[in-house]
Amino acid sequence: MSKPIVAIVGRPNVGKSTLFNALAGQNISIVKDTPGVTRDRIYADVEWLNINFTLIDTGGIEPDTNDVILSQMREQAQIAIDTADVILFLVDCRQGLTDSDSKVADMLRRSHKPVVLVVNKVDSYQKMMADVYEFYNLGIGDPHPISASNKIGIGDMLDAVTVHFNSDEIDDYEDDRPRVAIVGKPNVGKSSLINRLAGENRLIVSSIAGTTRDAVDTVVKWNGQEYVFIDTAGLRRKSKVKEELERYSIIRTVTAVERADVVVIMIDAVEGVTEQDAKIAGIAHDRGKGIVIAVNKWDAITKDDKTVYRYTERIRSVLSYMPYAEIIFISAETGQRLPRLFETIDMVITNQSMRIATGVLNEIMAEAAAMQQPPSDKGKRLKLYYITQAAVKPPTFVIFVNDKGLMHFSYMRYLENKIRDTFGFKGTSLKFIIRERRDKEN
Repeated sequence: MSKPIVAIVGRPNVGKSTLFNALAGQNISIVKDTPGVTRDRIYADVEWLNINFTLIDTGGIEPDTNDVILSQMREQAQIAIDTADVILFLVDCRQGLTDSDSKVADMLRRSHKPVVLVVNKVDSYQKMMADVYEFYNLGIGDPHPISASNKIGIGDMLDAVTVHFNSDEIDDYEDDRPRVAIVGKPNVGKSSLINRLAGENRLIVSSIAGTTRDAVDTVVKWNGQEYVFIDTAGLRRKSKVKEELERYSIIRTVTAVERADVVVIMIDAVEGVTEQDAKIAGIAHDRGKGIVIAVNKWDAITKDDKTVYRYTERIRSVLSYMPYAEIIFISAETGQRLPRLFETIDMVITNQSMRIATGVLNEIMAEAAAMQQPPSDKGKRLKLYYITQAAVKPPTFVIFVNDKGLMHFSYMRYLENKIRDTFGFKGTSLKFIIRERRDKEN
């Protein structure tokens, strides 16, 4: 079941990044008093009363401006609005209701999305509530007074946001068809791939980077099994600056990855794997999704007997944090190896849902500890008591130890490799939770 998306929108300098940091629990967004500092969307996972959602910070919306940067920020904010389940509309109590606030409210009204109106910088309810009431004039619901910098009123605001979640999640929960997100840089061939799989031109295909504006779900049937393919794309390139193009693609990727079981990361064989590919792949990796790396336009490459090896080594080097990812070489245009794509997706889904018996896991851990002694520090050695699998998608394991501070990253990787050597788990990350269980004392 995918996590809801909540987007914080509003004029520049009303405190969006300060609120985002308060909710995310860390200083992710840059916070300055200069309007327009947050030029790209930044996202974080947030939990409130056991409810999880993805929060998106946006650049400020300035409805009427010819400034290039502000107009790009406005378009990015519109993307966030289009893809969000709930919109958190932030206004500034100290500045009062402005004409720009009214124009942003009109934009949000047209989105037909749930909107929670939040009045920021209310440092004193007694002194400032009369100013809060002015925002009823926007006509989009009750204003919720908060102070993001002082973390006042945050709980009531989150209650108002999460009340909109339940009905949004039902449909995804009931649909058990495999969901496959196609992600990658603009113009890498995502739409062409889905059109080829669907056997018809379901999506507009163009050589202009970012033709696809919205995520589109396409049902494809293969060997009697239905798959839901989620096409994500960058947007129209308003600037030739690569940074801007990169920023545009992030929100689409986050939204699609949240909804997917397996993520197909498309890489352009002509360009090779890039830093931007690594960032996009990292989103899927961080969320524990099944991952297939599809190197597209393989028909356009001049090959010798070592070409596949060189490409594979390069991809493994740039994406070194996900050695488990499956790599296939395809051509969306000619249909080369597309049957293999479905076989790989099926394999990854199976591995994502694999469960291992507790007894077998403990045998593997005991054998691993016998072959390589657990680390020690200042005379105290790590003791491995017990391991069990707690969840799937991704496979999640809980290891009970005497002192989790002694579990070095390298030894954790060693144990993971032992489990992978036995069961494979190709195409899926593994998650480990380390818990302490003290030796009996008294």
